[in-house]
Amino acid sequence: CANEKLTSMPFDSKLLTNLLDPPILFFVLGVFTALIKSNLEVPSQVGKFLSLYLLMALGFKGGVALNHSGLNSAMMFALLGAFLMSALVPLYSFGVLRFRRIPPYDAAAIAATYGSVSAVTFIAASSMLERAGCAVGGHMAVALVIMESPAIFMAVLFATFVRSRDPNRAADRVTLGMGKVFHEAFTDGAHLLLLGSLVIGAITGEAGKKTMSPFLGDIFKGILTFFLLEMGILVGRRFRELKTVGPFLVAFALVMPLVNATVATVLAKLFGLVLGDAVLLAVLAASASYIVVPAVVRFAIPEANPSLYFSMALGVTFPFNLTIGLPLYFKVLRWLWE
Repeated sequence: CANEKLTSMPFDSKLLTNLLDPPILFFVLGVFTALIKSNLEVPSQVGKFLSLYLLMALGFKGGVALNHSGLNSAMMFALLGAFLMSALVPLYSFGVLRFRRIPPYDAAAIAATYGSVSAVTFIAASSMLERAGCAVGGHMAVALVIMESPAIFMAVLFATFVRSRDPNRAADRVTLGMGKVFHEAFTDGAHLLLLGSLVIGAITGEAGKKTMSPFLGDIFKGILTFFLLEMGILVGRRFRELKTVGPFLVAFALVMPLVNATVATVLAKLFGLVLGDAVLLAVLAASASYIVVPAVVRFAIPEANPSLYFSMALGVTFPFNLTIGLPLYFKVLRWLWE
């Protein structure tokens, strides 16, 4: 797809093509049913299974692709870009939020949320690139893993810094429980499943792909569609909470993905990444975590208001990326990579 020429500037009518994909339409359906207060819902255990399935499929497919490509310079530069973004995004996000006088604990939690990534957004982007015939390296699943945990580490550092300047906090409470926080961050079940599936796919390669194809092949799109229906329901319910977030934070949740994607695009260009890898790096940088990081941040920064960072990531940034962001990043990067 990198050699495909555009007939117009990147902002043409084709930008909305992604909206006609069945998974996206079912996501919109889920949002609609929640807004009209329908009793449609996906049982929590079913939703958890769908999430685990998608993570396993993503990791395994990435591992198989990694088995084919092996270690190379393209992989190292892509992972370096992922690592740099995982450090940069929390830093400047925290700076912007504190400049606007967002309470320090809330600023730390939001910075961690936006410094981390959304696996579902990554899966949707991978599916979009596959439809477009764009080659993607299996190492981008490793990039997803790399960008998951550093944001939590940064959040703990921010919170520790804030507490150290708070005269009402005793010194022994600054480090209390940090070991458990890091254990939670690095041993989260979803995180480990993704990483383990990646390793298994890399070890078994094409033989493993053939064995697993009935389970990870044609039904993948259907399960992704059903999962996005559930996500749409959750997002629709979160819309009601956005009035408590405030206009600046809603604007932050819309603008920050564009800023992060732009920074990631610059790094991808500097490192010479191929188009598919560049798009996924931009998508990872533009996404925000609404599962792993919020769960850990609740423990690491109990002083922060969960309704802020969770509602921003799930109620604003996730639907923006899924419906507008993904095709926008792809069109712009394809134009730049011509």
